[in-house]
Amino acid sequence: MTSRMSKGETNHRANPTLPTSQSGLLRPTLAFTICFLLAPNTSVGAVAPVLLRSAGDFAILAKSGISTVPPSSVLGDIGVSPIDSTAITGFSLTLDSSGRFAVSTQVTGRVYAPDYASPTAITLTTAVSDMQTAYTDAAGRSLPDFTELGGGNIGGMTLAPGLYQWGTGVTIPADVTLSGGAQDVWIFQIAGNLTAAEGKAVILRGGAQAKNIFWQVAGGVGVELGTTSHFEGIILSQAAINLRTGASINGRLLAQTAVVLDANAVVAHATSSVRLRTAVDLSGPYVDVTNQTLDPANRILTAPQSGDVRFYRVWAETVLTIRSITVENGMIAIRYE
Repeated sequence: MTSRMSKGETNHRANPTLPTSQSGLLRPTLAFTICFLLAPNTSVGAVAPVLLRSAGDFAILAKSGISTVPPSSVLGDIGVSPIDSTAITGFSLTLDSSGRFAVSTQVTGRVYAPDYASPTAITLTTAVSDMQTAYTDAAGRSLPDFTELGGGNIGGMTLAPGLYQWGTGVTIPADVTLSGGAQDVWIFQIAGNLTAAEGKAVILRGGAQAKNIFWQVAGGVGVELGTTSHFEGIILSQAAINLRTGASINGRLLAQTAVVLDANAVVAHATSSVRLRTAVDLSGPYVDVTNQTLDPANRILTAPQSGDVRFYRVWAETVLTIRSITVENGMIAIRYE
């Protein structure tokens, strides 16, 4: 059973798979509605975040290849398209028995390529299209709050939330701090390349979150994060993204050419905690089910059943495909993609 929803939809029913009792009758039916949280509202005049859509399901997404010099560590899924799996190198991939994805000891998540079993190719085509749409969105934002700041050299600066624009490249020769609240957004429009020097860092203060930071890079070389540097945010690059030895990032690497790793740590920010909520009536109020557990690597949400007849909602901030809902021995298990 597959149920495909778009972000923001509500009140879609999914029929759970229920074990039969000894009498052969189904146990009491559970009613599910699938709901998605919308992005937080921004205050008047604030910069709205860039919607990644399905591209946000990936820690690394590239069109022409992903390579690594081990040992790298990636927390999140990685994928390539339209190039096939031969362009994912250095990961020692093992194809899953389903044929839809591969795994690697360097990736806490799944590895996808268009030559894997259906529906992987279609999923990747959509994700790459969403990546390009997000890039165009970020590049098209108008009325910047700051233009040509530092002539492209932002080392040592503390940057407030807002829209930044440069007609040049941007360099980070010294640590740069982004200071703002948890809902604040930064968008950096960079006409040239983006370079972080060896050992330098992007530092977050005041509750700022990597998921709200967008680096749109149009240069023909792309992005280079220097040896042992540390970066924060989502990189949307028209060209390559290169991480030198020991560099790390909290965020996502979304490249319209290739991504090159060398013993790096890539940690995708949480796409939001998928969670199960329950109520005694369809109209609510809904509260989080207690003692639920989420296994993001295997995409399984598990929770104890809250009584014989309840209404449930699965909440998430990104599009999900619900593969199955199983109720057995008082436990609800939801598998999703």
